[in-house]
This record gives sequence, C-alpha cells and structure tokens, in this order.
Amino acid sequence: MWRRQWKTWTLRGLAGLAALLLLALGAGWLYLRASLAQLDGERRTPGLHAPVTVARDAAGVPLISGANRPDVAYATGFVHAQERFFQMDLLRRTAAGELAELFGPRALPLDRARRLHRFRARAQAALARLPAADRALLDRYVAGVNDGLQALRAKPFEYALTGTEARPWDAADSLLVVWAMYIDLQNNQEPRELARGWLRAHSTPAQLAFLLPEASRWDATLDAGAAAAAPGEAPIPDQAPAWWGPAAGQAVQLAGAAFVDGVGSNNYALAGSRSASGAAIVADDMHLGLQLPNIWYRLALRFPDPKGGQRRLAGVSLPGAPPTIIVGSNGQVAWAFTNSYADLVDVVALGRDPARPGQVRLPGGWETPARHVEPIAVKGALPERFVVRETSLGPIRESGGREYAVHWIAHDPAAVNFNHMKLETAANVEQALAIAAIDGIPAQNFVAGDAAGNIGWTIAGPLPQRTTPMLATTFPLEEGAPTWSALLAPQAYPRVVNPAGGQITTANSRQLMGEGAALIGDGGFDLGARNHQLAQGLRALGAGVDVRRAAGAALDDRALFVAGWRARLLAALDPKALAGHPQRAEFRRLLETSWDGRASVGSVGYRLARNSMWALNGLLFGRANQALGALEPKATLASATSRWPEVLARLLDARPAGWLPPGYADWRALELDAVDRVIADLTRDGRPLAQATWGRRNVAAIAHPISIAVPALAPVLGAPADQLPGDANMPRVAGPKFGQSERMAVSPGREEEGLYNMPGGQSGHPLSPFFLAGHAQWVKAQPVPLLPGPAAHSLRFVP
Repeated sequence: MWRRQWKTWTLRGLAGLAALLLLALGAGWLYLRASLAQLDGERRTPGLHAPVTVARDAAGVPLISGANRPDVAYATGFVHAQERFFQMDLLRRTAAGELAELFGPRALPLDRARRLHRFRARAQAALARLPAADRALLDRYVAGVNDGLQALRAKPFEYALTGTEARPWDAADSLLVVWAMYIDLQNNQEPRELARGWLRAHSTPAQLAFLLPEASRWDATLDAGAAAAAPGEAPIPDQAPAWWGPAAGQAVQLAGAAFVDGVGSNNYALAGSRSASGAAIVADDMHLGLQLPNIWYRLALRFPDPKGGQRRLAGVSLPGAPPTIIVGSNGQVAWAFTNSYADLVDVVALGRDPARPGQVRLPGGWETPARHVEPIAVKGALPERFVVRETSLGPIRESGGREYAVHWIAHDPAAVNFNHMKLETAANVEQALAIAAIDGIPAQNFVAGDAAGNIGWTIAGPLPQRTTPMLATTFPLEEGAPTWSALLAPQAYPRVVNPAGGQITTANSRQLMGEGAALIGDGGFDLGARNHQLAQGLRALGAGVDVRRAAGAALDDRALFVAGWRARLLAALDPKALAGHPQRAEFRRLLETSWDGRASVGSVGYRLARNSMWALNGLLFGRANQALGALEPKATLASATSRWPEVLARLLDARPAGWLPPGYADWRALELDAVDRVIADLTRDGRPLAQATWGRRNVAAIAHPISIAVPALAPVLGAPADQLPGDANMPRVAGPKFGQSERMAVSPGREEEGLYNMPGGQSGHPLSPFFLAGHAQWVKAQPVPLLPGPAAHSLRFVP
C-alpha cells in the first residue's frame, strides 16, 4: 500500500515540477514577447511638428519619412531604442568605463583602462560647445530614444538576465558612442608604440631598420606615380638581435594560426568613365568584430531638403550616435570608409626629478599633473575609487617601470562634432571632401563618388599637424622630444580627385608614397596585400561595370599572398625531406592536391601554408613576443609591424648565417621544423591531416554579448556555426568573430540598383523575425537591395 502511495506522490511531484517549469518557460516567453519593438499602429507624440511614418519591409529595414529633420531624428531614436537599446548602452559604457555597473568586478580592468581617458567628462564639455541647431536635433533624437525605451511593455531582456535597470539616454551618451568607435579603431596604437620602443631599446639601428620596414612590395598607393619616393629596403645586418629565436623553455605557440588580421576594411570607387551608367560606383565593406546584433542598423531617411525637394538618404546608421547615416548615399553623393591608420597617438616619456616632487617633465617643461577621482560603480560590490593623473598632453600611464603621457587625438576638443551630418546635403565630390576634412570622427579613408561620375579620396576626421619626421613618431617619444600641438588645417588635408585609371581603392594600408604621406603618418598600416589584390581585381573589370560586378570585388578570396608561402614549402619538402617522414609526404600531397588558389572552406593546402608562416613567426619572434607580452598584454612583434611576413621572406631567400636561431643546422631545417609543428598541432585531436580544412578552422562564432554573461544562452543568441571562406590579406576578410560587418555598393542617384549584406539582422531581440534576417545571404554572398522593400509594417507618429 505504502509503495503505491509513494509512487503516486512521486508522480504528482514530478508533474508539479513539470508544470512549474512550463509556467516558468511560459512566463519567460511572455516577458520576452513584451520587450519586442512596436511595428505597427499610431502613437500620439508631443513635440512633433507633423506626422512621421516608419515603414518597415519584410526584413525590418525602415524607411523613416517626415516633414522636417528634427521629427525624423525623433523617430530614428525611437526605432533605435526599441530594436537596439542594450547595444547602445554597451557602447556608451565602453567609452565611459561603466561596464562593471552591469557585469560586476570582472569588468573592472576594462573600466579602469577606459576611465584613464575620462571620456564622459569630455563628452559633457563637447556637448556645451555644440551649436544650438545641432543640440536641438540631438535633443529630439534623445527624446525619441527615451520614448522608445519607455514604450516597450517590458524592459529589454538583457537587463532582466543581468538583474540591472536600463538607464535613460542623455545627449552626452550619443557623443560617447562616437568615442567608443575611437577606442575600437585606434586603441591598438598605444601598445604598438610601446612594442616598437622595446624593439628600439633591444636592437641596433641597422637591425631595427631591417625589422621595421616603412613600406612593402605589396603597397598599391593612390599616388602610383610617386613610386620613386618609396623607402628602399634596408640591408640585412650580419647578426640578429640577442632576443632572436623561440621563447626559452616554451613550445612554439601557433596562436597566429587561429588569428585573423584585426586590420580590415575595403572601400573603393569607380569613376563614371568606368561604370555602365556614367555615375560613380562607391563600395564599402567595413571589417569589425562581429556580434549580434550587428553594429550597423540599415535604414533610409526621407525629408524635405532646403530647396523644397525631397531628400532621401540610404545606408547604415550607428545606434546611439548622432542620427544620420555613417556610410551610404544622399542621392547625389555616395561615400564610404576604411580606417586610415594615421599616426594619431604619441606615447611621451615623462621625466622625474627628486628635487621637483609631484612634477613631471614634458617637452614643454615641468608641470604638476591634475588629479581626477573617478568613482566606478560595481554591480554587487562597493564602488571603486580610480584616480587619473592628467598632464597637458594627456593622462599618465605606466609601462615597463616608466611613466608616459598618452597624447591621443581622441582627447582633442575637435575629436567629436556634428559635421558628419553636413554630408546629407553634399551635392558633389568636392563638397563631400571639404566636409570630410572637418568631420569629428576617428580618422578614416573617405572615398566618395557623385552622380556626375566624379570620384575622390581624402581623410575624414582630425589629424595632428606634425613637424617631426614620419618615422620618429611611431616610437615612444623620449624626454623632451617634441610632439604635435595643433590640428592639421582642413585645407592642408591630402586628397586625390579623378585619378587616371578611373578607380580609387583603400584597405588600411599606406595611401601615399610621395607628398602628403607625412601628413598622415603610419599608425599601423596593413601590409598592403589586400589593397594590392583589390586594386588589381578592380582594374581587371575594365569599363562598362555595373553595381553588381563592382560589389563582387569585395568577395575576392584568392590566396595571392599565401601562394608565395606555399611555393616555399613545396621547395623545402624535397625528396630528402620526405624520406622516412610519411606525415611530411602527406603534408606535401595536400599542399598540391587540396589547393584551389583560394581561402576556400574545403582547402587543406591553404591552412597548411598559412599556419606554417605563423609557425615561423613563433620560431623567430617567440622571445620578443614573450617580452612584449610582459610589457603590454596587446603588444607583439606583429603589432609593431604588419610587414613582418616580408621580413621573414627576405631571410628565407637570403638565408644569412647570423640570423639562423641556435639549434638548427641550416634554414631548411628551420622550415621543416615549422612544418612538423603544424602537423603536430593539426593532428593532436587524432584526426588525419586531410581533415584539417580551412573551413574547420574558420567557423563563425557570432553571438550576442549577453551570452558571455549567460553562456547557457549561447545557442539561442548566436548565429549558425557556418564555415566561412576568406581570410586576412585578401579582400574577403573573414574570421570566426571578425570580418565584413557590412557590404554595400551603390551609385548616387541610382540607389534602386544598390546592393547590401550584413551578418546580423535589424533587431537585437532573439524572438524578433528580424534577429537573423539577412545573415544567410551574407554567408552565401547573395546581396540584397540596399533600399528597403515594400512596406510590411507601418508605425505612424502624430502630433
């Protein structure tokens, strides 16, 4: 009897638990539904001058139409907040150093690094300087953001998962979003200078000149006629530095084999003389860290222009930033960005004197640093009191037992402004280039084309006015060495307009060889292989090019760069090297047979050649990388110069005895050791080498950042684990978490022909039909129209 009762109560208990679980799941689902954006209906909105319509297509891409610009800004803010508020919050907190308030003590190291720059205080100061019309427009956007947030029936789900509240948006937050992009695009310049400083201190001048070349054979600059001005190759010195070779007592790490070059972005323009329509074609694919939601929010804006007509903008916005398109077309001019890698940071060594307590010596003399206390709120803990010491050149940081002032262009009052919005009414390339030179954004390669077929390039964003040689400022400045003290005047910005050949390409590498190069400097240019290949591929298109063919240039995954490393391996793997080494023989077979000349997902040969190059990096630079990592976590020899593969290639060609690391009979033995290490690394899981395809390594890992805090949600908040073709040093840059954050190609005035892709959808909400809309097309390189399609949803705001 008691057994039957026990069984009955057990079943009832299990049923009760199941019911509770179902209720919890149901409640969670209802909560998530309540935090979805409003797509349809009508909203009474105080402060509007006239009705505004948000017409979304089937993929959630809106056309926002209004009778004036402030009303459109309001609706843009409303839409941004409802679809992307948590993303906006992370951006402002990243710049301000306020992530620990959401994520607790584990975010403190990042917050301390950001608080050093006091960007929230700088944002408040910049806000006070905004012209009245710009501030009024920003205030309407902010009002839209906060109304959109409040209109959600439940707070965004991320705050429920983290147990925090969504803080209202304010005007300074929108400026902080721009500073977050400064951090993303320029934050590697400081560790780069420190790495180069270590190399200078531990190498002879001749060794340094060889190890840190100023240019490479891959450079395809915009002033092609200035090739004679290119720096020549420094000779290989007789002896290597004392630090040369693998790290002592450590196996060579193949970290580089899992690394995709974080230097990325392509933009290009074809003149009307090359296009099928006679209008310019402008294309852009900005390479950034990939996550969900995607950093960009695609939209079109329509409002009356000053002449009484209708202005339509189409492109991508940055949620939280001032409410305009970042890249796109205004109907008369289209424009695109890549990071310029101009030299925008000086790390200035500070002097000390016991006779001057509390003071530091800068190039301008002795001064007493200001002291700022920055309280950092920490979830689940007491606030931390962080002290910033700031000089006239910037805040003080320590590295390797020395103090430095960080003199960064992002600290300048002109770093952030509203001038980017002037591009909305630019009528031609000349006007667009003039606006670019006064834009308050991180310095970008700005490429533009207009409806008349003109094309041009310049730098958009502030540049320092330097008086010292270009190379000197790429190292930490010693005590008393001069640094920049003013910004370059807009009229002095370098520019290229309508070049012979009818095309412009940039891809983060050196832009100029001759006049103008020193105005930009070198803040970590890419090797140049990607731009070389992009320019070559674009020239091959000839004339009569339409938008679809132009867009295809960004999908070029030919392995022109890695092909040279493959050829070296085939030469090293001769019959003598293969004798008695079946794995080497298999390695060579795969180099020959599993190679299609591309970074394709099925290629084993591509992965073997690429990984061997990185194995050589560890065998020759390992000790340096170990020392640099102790100096600054982000510092490596690869961060000191992207041209290190060319250094290795010259050594393998010349085979100088003084540079052969100890323990090797000859350079061939070194190459074979690299091969053996790659074999061991790729077969350590028991799989045969023939299964080590590029696709197995290059698997997308694109996820919502909240999955870091709640890993169990990763399957729900992530994109499929697609195998991706492409890699660094080719136009189609692709890695698990880095790559083409958008692809766009458009002719101004012909936006209906424009094409677009991005790796995530419009919404950051996993229950939204727009969460992953467009992702599959991005993976398959199937472009969709740039403009929104027919309206599937309509939300109307009325006064």
